[in-house]
Amino acid sequence: MNLIRLIRRLLPLLFLVGLGWLLWSKVSSALRDLNPLAGAGPQVTVTHNTVLTQVEALGRLELVRYRFKDVVEYKRRAYRFLPESKVALVVGGEAVGCIDLRKLKPQDVVLEGDSVVRVALPPPELCSFQVNHNQSHVFSTENALFQDAELIDEGYKYAEAQVRNAALQSGILAETQRNAEQILVPMLRSLTGRRVILGQQMRLPKPGPKQ
Repeated sequence: MNLIRLIRRLLPLLFLVGLGWLLWSKVSSALRDLNPLAGAGPQVTVTHNTVLTQVEALGRLELVRYRFKDVVEYKRRAYRFLPESKVALVVGGEAVGCIDLRKLKPQDVVLEGDSVVRVALPPPELCSFQVNHNQSHVFSTENALFQDAELIDEGYKYAEAQVRNAALQSGILAETQRNAEQILVPMLRSLTGRRVILGQQMRLPKPGPKQ
């Protein structure tokens, strides 16, 4: 009898505890929905519109890269009565020699018998030359007359032209041709099983001025 009385006394308390837990679960979920900061991670919105503007076929076989380091002093005089402007640059540059395989035509590949293949390659080219600005800096400027940026830009353009001249004078085209033979001959030999003889395409003479 005592046990039954105890259960009867505890039933209201258990009922209240269960009702309170149920109400709290409902209220707490509603409060989380109302609080903009509760349980909300960072919201990131990305808008982009990528447009393909050009597709370019690449057929240049880069075969050699020359790197240069130079100190360039560029001067200019805007007016006779003013001192000349001057900028000194420490310049790092590079030039790349290549062969454009897009210029290779079917008649440039000739099979001779069962053992020889002759390939007339396009002539080597200086396919790119540029100043590497990560390895360059301005050493000094004089008498720029508030035109420092323009003077420095002209100096870098002059330095870029010097990179081209230095690469050509250093024999980059001949080095490109030698590297082409070292790379292409073994490759073509393994592909064809023939002895490979490389030559150069015939260059047509440029038409002279009309009389």
